[in-house]
Amino acid sequence: MKLTPPTPAAKGPTSRFTGDVFVNALHNGEAPSRLVAAMVRFTPGARTNWHSHPLGQTLHCTDGTGLVGTRDGTVIAMRPGDTVHTPPGEEHWHGATRDNMMCHLAMVEHHDGQSATWLDPVTDQDYETAHTQTKETP
Repeated sequence: MKLTPPTPAAKGPTSRFTGDVFVNALHNGEAPSRLVAAMVRFTPGARTNWHSHPLGQTLHCTDGTGLVGTRDGTVIAMRPGDTVHTPPGEEHWHGATRDNMMCHLAMVEHHDGQSATWLDPVTDQDYETAHTQTKETP
């Protein structure tokens, strides 16, 4: 057993995020583990770029209200306690709503040393549209 002290929050790079996003690394698995986990905090309006994960991603909302959107236009609203899984290769984005902060645990697995493929920013228009087409989690 090993206790790992919290890592300092790092500002998410503008090459991957719109708005202010702060990341605390929680775990970076050593073989045979492939788990990578982080706590990610989004300020209102902040969001990731479009991206995908070779082995999928699990997001668990711990605080606030957030959105997860896919290229086909599906948008899920996340609230504390909600968990959203995106399957391998699915292009998606996630972030806070325009009026609320949001914090989630992000969990992925490395695959051949890679955990994500980062793509283009989510446009302001697509982000605003997402607020009108959210699907509530059950």
